[in-house]
Amino acid sequence: MKDFKNILFINYGGIGDEILFLSAIQSVKNCYNSAKITLALEPRAKSVKSLTNSIDEVICVDIKAQGFKKYFNIIKFILKTWFKGFDCVISSGKSPFVAIILFLTFIKTKIGYESKFDFLLTHRIKLNENQYAAKMYHDLVAPIVNCEYQNPQITVNGDFSLPNGFKKGEYILIHPGVSKMSIKKNILKCPDVSFWQSVITGLLDKNRQVVLLGTNDDEDIIQQILRDDKIKNNPNFINYFSKTKSLMEMAFLMKNSFGVICADSAPLHCAVGVGANIYAIFGPTNEKKLVPDISGIVIIKNEVECRPCLWHKRSQNCKENECLKIDPKILLNKIN
Repeated sequence: MKDFKNILFINYGGIGDEILFLSAIQSVKNCYNSAKITLALEPRAKSVKSLTNSIDEVICVDIKAQGFKKYFNIIKFILKTWFKGFDCVISSGKSPFVAIILFLTFIKTKIGYESKFDFLLTHRIKLNENQYAAKMYHDLVAPIVNCEYQNPQITVNGDFSLPNGFKKGEYILIHPGVSKMSIKKNILKCPDVSFWQSVITGLLDKNRQVVLLGTNDDEDIIQQILRDDKIKNNPNFINYFSKTKSLMEMAFLMKNSFGVICADSAPLHCAVGVGANIYAIFGPTNEKKLVPDISGIVIIKNEVECRPCLWHKRSQNCKENECLKIDPKILLNKIN
């Protein structure tokens, strides 16, 4: 086995996708602990570096830019790789153009998924999408590691303490939103506001402490939830919208909670990474591909025949969205 010293990973997507990719990076770091690890990603996901000690450097590539600028950014990235001294590059992505880009980096060891141009790679990996996405990514590093797959891990560190009113192991975190980019693309993975209001009031009726989390992307649904006076005036309810200063702080709050309730979104993958108890809301996406089969994760869904459909049958939600019409009692009955 070669002794790689300078390894480049490439994975484009949001924060959640980068957290899923961590299992591959962490396995390589465990096998080549003195190697420098660089991750090329989209600017919107660069904060993933704060969640792990396995990434030494990030390179931001804006592949979502419009028109010619997108291709200019890719060319600029390729040129940058020429002067970085990488001896291995590992890239996700099933597009045939991934192999071309890797070839143009002139990095000696090139690993990617099978495609029309995979003869340009040194290692071609069969893409198996019918498994947990983190395992799918981990398949990429099989040619260069001899350690077994482990779920993505986030080690919580930093000078954090629970805010006033939070009691370790007692509060329930609720993150009700998904990214604005998903909503803009009509990729809806979250029940409507009435579901969340019913869940929160139901938990408060059980005398549970409820903490509402969210970032700027979630402002609309947070404001709608807070229109219910029974929620915002309850002493057991804490509105923590936009108060976490970093991903690591959110991870800290998740780790110290009784449990986390969220939809298929980046916070879900963060909660998995810290080993929190999770109540995961799933609509059109496939939970078998997005959460590991381990204890501590409860899947909440509406069992309609047509789900899951997103990604393998369609690229946007259907008009009916029956799968997102979930009875809040299903969730409430799972929480003692």
